[in-house]
Amino acid sequence: MGQHTRCPRCQHPKSWKVRRGKRRCAACRYEWRPRALPLRLTRAQWRRLLRWFLLEQSTVVIARETRLDRKRVLRALPLVRQAMASDVPPAFPGAIELDETLLGRVQKMKATAPSAKARQPGRGTTKRAVFRIMWREGKVRAEVVPNLDAKTLLPLLRNTFLRRAMGISDTLPTHTGIAASGHIYRLVTPTQAVRSGRGGRLNPLEGFWGYLKRRLAGKGGIRLDRLPLYLAEYVWRYNHRNLSVADQVKRLLKLIQR
Repeated sequence: MGQHTRCPRCQHPKSWKVRRGKRRCAACRYEWRPRALPLRLTRAQWRRLLRWFLLEQSTVVIARETRLDRKRVLRALPLVRQAMASDVPPAFPGAIELDETLLGRVQKMKATAPSAKARQPGRGTTKRAVFRIMWREGKVRAEVVPNLDAKTLLPLLRNTFLRRAMGISDTLPTHTGIAASGHIYRLVTPTQAVRSGRGGRLNPLEGFWGYLKRRLAGKGGIRLDRLPLYLAEYVWRYNHRNLSVADQVKRLLKLIQR
């Protein structure tokens, strides 16, 4: 059974070969032709759809310009964002998680910080997104902090005691920050702060955070369960901002082709 070909319907990793060069999913029994473009759209249709999507047009405009049904466009865009999420820059090998040392330090500070207990999240705080942003080798990666960790971090990020004391030791040249409530909290060691200059201000992080805030604000509100895909989209756009639209379309076509 194929271990590296995921089902386009349920994303299950296991499948087997069946007739006429197709594969059948071991979980949902869906059959598809590997290396084929999804949703039975032709390459030309995908090119037009991706072009208008990259130009940040609405689904109404995309449907009109591509002459596709709007429901089909709505089904296509999550696939595009999933492909963007899979395109992790080589500067970030493996999974990126909240540093265990950092979380351990947060828990320890929660017990020792004098005002930590008094600053509990207020009503609606659990619905507020918290992001972890990393910058390395000219590329950025961001992710939504899980809700459980966010509830721990939010009241502490506002604490100047935590901001002075918290840092990350990393052998690779990287800048890391936690973004919440319209602000970015830079997690740096003293040596990193000196190297960054201008009083420790990390321009790469703040540059991306400003870009991300503008893009999310333009959406007028995004449900939390859909936020990771939109975040993946804006990370991908930012990392490939120097490519032409034509080159971006070529790259995305390779990513969505199965």
